[in-house]
Amino acid sequence: MSAANKIPFEARLSGGHPNSLGDTVEVVEEVLKQPKHFKELFDCYLSDDEVVRLRTSNAMKRVARENKALLVPYLDAMLDDISKIPQPSVHWTLAQLFALLTEHMSKPQLVSAKKILKKNLATASDWIVLTQTMATLSDWSESDPALRRWLKPVLEKLCDDERKSVSSKAQKSLAKVTKGLKKK
Repeated sequence: MSAANKIPFEARLSGGHPNSLGDTVEVVEEVLKQPKHFKELFDCYLSDDEVVRLRTSNAMKRVARENKALLVPYLDAMLDDISKIPQPSVHWTLAQLFALLTEHMSKPQLVSAKKILKKNLATASDWIVLTQTMATLSDWSESDPALRRWLKPVLEKLCDDERKSVSSKAQKSLAKVTKGLKKK
């Protein structure tokens, strides 16, 4: 075991420039090699350090892409506790994780995830939260007529957002949602 492996993940994910990955990639590699350490990584979401939570979010996406099964037992925690963390990086990551884990969600979990993302879309100002949430909700709306009806006016409003990334994503999502409404 290397010396770095003896240092707790929270300490390894802290410090440095907030926009850097720090030891995120190394921590993810360790978790993928030794999945028993996933809980320690997941628990970093509870850190008081915003940078640790940001890097934990990045790590969760990387782990999910390689081994979704590790995250499935933590879906309820994501829906209940993690979704309440008032940090944009957590919110945009949840939108991405929920999209990746949709097929693993129970019906009540999916209902809860939709509620969380609808709230985030209606209240967030962060452009990444908005674009990632639009992507997931518009995908889900393909099989959910009620979600399509709710989403359409929200997207129409976001089409006028002054940020090009937000308005462009809203236009693309609206086209998808409108196409779905015409099918029904």
